[in-house]
Amino acid sequence: MKRLFAFIFALMLSVVGCGGSNANDKAAAPATTGGNMSANPIILIETTKGNIKIELDAAAAPKTVENILAYVNDGFYTGTIFHRVIPGFMVQGGGMTATMQEKADKRAPVQNEADNGLKNDRGTLAMARTMDPHSGSSQFFINVKNNDFLNFRSKTPQGWGYAVFGKVIEGMDVVDAIVGVKTGNFGPHGDVPVEPILMNKVSVVE
Repeated sequence: MKRLFAFIFALMLSVVGCGGSNANDKAAAPATTGGNMSANPIILIETTKGNIKIELDAAAAPKTVENILAYVNDGFYTGTIFHRVIPGFMVQGGGMTATMQEKADKRAPVQNEADNGLKNDRGTLAMARTMDPHSGSSQFFINVKNNDFLNFRSKTPQGWGYAVFGKVIEGMDVVDAIVGVKTGNFGPHGDVPVEPILMNKVSVVE
């Protein structure tokens, strides 16, 4: 895809690619957290570039946060990478191994909560997905600039946008360092860091 509308559409596709669930994977719905989930859980992403601490917004995006926490608690993200890095746009991860093999999602896709009023501003965490608005599963991205065109506009395939469900509270310098790495092609995938940026561990810390 080559990068107004055509450029923006290509960028949106770059977010949604590799962002959905496997069509044949009919896993159960996200596990509950016992009904006492904090409105602002904090997760720590320990990467080979440094640590990123993210505050989740369970009040604004309860289904999305519940889904992500289930993946975190299962250890799903250990050994995955930030596999798509686009300066001036976002960094995406949460579903590919260091050899660019996509991990099978363990859970059903989550309902798109992009209509929660949160915006795709710099430093926010949002769900990656396919062209299906309600296909988000394990993959996510961190916005490195204000990406207004990714925000919710209407409940239509073109207008749903991308659900923001958290924000970076420590380690934005690490995200910026990731944005600065050299990227290239890996098979059919573009914008892939030449040196893999691993998530050594993702855990709930508060």
